[in-house]
Amino acid sequence: MKTWQYTPDDAIRYAKMIMAGGVVLLLGACASGAEDSSAEEPAAQPISLESCDTAAVEYALGETFDEANLPQLQSESQSRQVRVLHPGDAATMDHRPERLNIHVDDNERIEALRCG
Repeated sequence: MKTWQYTPDDAIRYAKMIMAGGVVLLLGACASGAEDSSAEEPAAQPISLESCDTAAVEYALGETFDEANLPQLQSESQSRQVRVLHPGDAATMDHRPERLNIHVDDNERIEALRCG
């Protein structure tokens, strides 16, 4: 009687089958199924990423920065986020048009207001 032996070729063949099955599962998860179009939800309003307006808060340039004024500056600039940057602060380089960056000097005076 002949016994079955596991060879390296078998391992490669099984690995290929497992990988092919994984690809099929991933592609199946990405495919959109047929949906009833009559039950669609209303489309959400697009969010504008260009919502920061530094012109509206230019009056604050040269003023002393105060945490109490932060909500007012955020509201008037129509920004979703606010970041206060002091000299020497580390800051990420990601550009977020909806974020107001408040640059202050060593004396806590606002020296620049930028979106990004």
